[in-house]
Amino acid sequence: MKITFPHMGNVYIAGKAFFEELGQEVIPPPRCSRKTLETGTKYSQETICLPLKIMIGNFLESIEKGADTILLTGSCGPCRFGYYSILEENILRDLGYDIDFIVFDPIGEGWKPLRDNIYKTFKVTNVKDIFAAGKLGWELIKKADYIIHLSNQKRAYAVDSYMVDLIIDDYYGKVEETYGERAMMALMDKTIERLNGVKTNPEHVPIRIGLIGEIYTVIEPFVNLEVERKLGHMGVLVEKSLTPTIWLEHHVKSFPFGSKSERKKHQLAKPYLKTLVGGHGRETVGSAIYFRNIGFDGVIQLLPLNCMPEIVAKSILNTVSKDLNFPIMTLILDEMTGEAGYLTRLEAFVDLLKRRKEEVKYG
Repeated sequence: MKITFPHMGNVYIAGKAFFEELGQEVIPPPRCSRKTLETGTKYSQETICLPLKIMIGNFLESIEKGADTILLTGSCGPCRFGYYSILEENILRDLGYDIDFIVFDPIGEGWKPLRDNIYKTFKVTNVKDIFAAGKLGWELIKKADYIIHLSNQKRAYAVDSYMVDLIIDDYYGKVEETYGERAMMALMDKTIERLNGVKTNPEHVPIRIGLIGEIYTVIEPFVNLEVERKLGHMGVLVEKSLTPTIWLEHHVKSFPFGSKSERKKHQLAKPYLKTLVGGHGRETVGSAIYFRNIGFDGVIQLLPLNCMPEIVAKSILNTVSKDLNFPIMTLILDEMTGEAGYLTRLEAFVDLLKRRKEEVKYG
């Protein structure tokens, strides 16, 4: 079994080390590129969400390198992600590829299929081994997420913000040459040490912007056109409402009740959205209010074109923005998104927030 999985932010870094430590051969796809998008778009339905198109590109690039087994999480509720595995498997089979799909559906869809897939993939034979493997994976993904969080902080305060990019790009390059959990942890620790060594300006008071919206577009830098870097180079401190750690904390570690932070967002959203609308639509509304309550200057909603849950959230966010006098900008992403216009909108939004802040400061 030669395992691969789609790119989704830094999940592949933890996933690679995790499965290698369990004795599996892992063939992660190359980092997402224009080639990935063009390949995936070519073989996908025109009106399907952008994440599926990118994933098809990821899978085809991994298959070219020898992958024969694809791992994917499942979903439930009114969101097309729950159908991704079926659509993707059909697309790949139509192209002549006999690939084994292993889908980790939510436990509510049935414990036995989930357990059997875990046993098969993780090379374990009992629940005790599952928890031991899970602990290892949890530590890896937490540290991988922390590196991105730290890079966003350092970029906002750095005397030379491009030094942060050099460190992160070097880290990404070395990930592909690193094998197993111990070596990956050592690389992560070294990267954290280098980031902490970046010279910063402690007197700088940055604009603070929260990134909210559909999870894939929030955490995959290629898809959101490196929005965290772009904002960081403008001296903006960026925080994301969703990360792999937050998702696992809510859906896995704190199952079945959910994490305290995400339950709080559900409560904040209730006056505007009382029910589940699929995907992370409810969390998007709650996260906007959460960021406003903790003193952020504004939020940016990121979503793929035709994403129904986020379209629902977008319509509600207009009311949230007016009620709370809180700036909210929406950026819709697809394969036709132009970087120049995207950057112009980001710069205009940051300028707006700076002017608002100055008006408050000087009355």
